Amino acid sequence: MVTPLGITLAENFQNMLAGKSGIHKIPESGFQKENWPLSQISNLNPEHRYRDLLAMVCDSLLVNCSPEILHNDRTLIIVSTTKGDINALPKDPFASTRKIIADKLKPVHAPLIISNACISGVLAVGTAADYIDDGRYDQIIVIGIDALSDFIVYGFQSLFALSEEPSKPFDKNRTGISIGEAAGALIVSKEKSDRGFCTELLSYSSSNDANHISGPSRTGEGLVRCVRRTIQRAGIDPNQIDFISAHGTGTLYNDDMESIAFDRLELSHVPMNSMKGYFGHTLGAAGVIEILATMSMMQNGILLRSPGFEENGTVKAINV
Repeated sequence: MVTPLGITLAENFQNMLAGKSGIHKIPESGFQKENWPLSQISNLNPEHRYRDLLAMVCDSLLVNCSPEILHNDRTLIIVSTTKGDINALPKDPFASTRKIIADKLKPVHAPLIISNACISGVLAVGTAADYIDDGRYDQIIVIGIDALSDFIVYGFQSLFALSEEPSKPFDKNRTGISIGEAAGALIVSKEKSDRGFCTELLSYSSSNDANHISGPSRTGEGLVRCVRRTIQRAGIDPNQIDFISAHGTGTLYNDDMESIAFDRLELSHVPMNSMKGYFGHTLGAAGVIEILATMSMMQNGILLRSPGFEENGTVKAINV
C-alpha cells in the first residue's frame, strides 16, 4: 500500500493511528495556478507518476508474493483505475499498465483493467470473487491505482468540487473533495492463506442511481439497493454489522446521500468513518486501500477516526 503516508500497509496504518494526513497545499496545482490541498506522493517523476507508482506496487508483490502464485495459470491480475496513465492518452492510457506488469511480474494472463469511476477498486474485488466462484481462477491479485495529473485536478475543479482546505467528510463545515494518489494490492483467493492476515469476503453488490452523470440520487436509491442486496447475499442480519467504511468524499451531496441511505437502511447507529481525510480521494485506488486499512483495523481491534470531522453536518444523523 503506497500513499503519501507510507510505502507499506504497516507504515500507513501507524500514521493513520497517529492522526496524520497526507493532504497539503500543492503550489500552482490549479487551472489558474491555485494552491489546492492535494494528497501527493513525494519522489515520483512528474512526467510519469503513474508508471513509477505501478512499478513500486509490482516490486512489492515480487517480494511478498511467491512465484508459484505470480506465474500460475490459475492466477489473474485485475487493475482498478479511473484514468490509467492519462499522460499517454493520445496513444493508449492502459498500454503502460500492461507493459509494466508483464515486465515486472511476468504473469501467464494479460491483466484485466476495470475502470468504473470511484467504485473501481471495490468492483475489482467483487469481480475477482465472482471469477473464483465460477472456477476460472484460484487466486486473483487486485491492484488499485491512480496518480495525480492536471487532467484529474482540472476536471474536479471544473465541477466546483474541490475544497480549499483538507476535506472534512460528514462535517457541517465540509466544502468539497481533496484528491489524492495511491496504489495498493491484495489477493482474493479460493483458499485461506497462512501468509499474513486474512478475512472472508461474504458478498458484494453493485448498483446504479441512473440519476445524474456527476451527482448521486438525493434519496440514496442506488446505495440502498446495493447494501440491501449485499446483506441478503451474505445471509446475515443487519444487526450483525459492526462497522461501515463509508465513501465520505466531503462534498455536500455525496455525504448527505449516504446519511439518507443509511437512515433508510436503519444502519445510521452503526459506527462508520471516511478515510478521505488521511490520503484524499484516491479514485481507482480508494476501494483497495480502504479495504486494506479496514482489514488492519479488524486485525488490531481498533476503529480509526475520520480526520476533519467535528460536528455532524448531514441531513440525517449518523454515527461517525
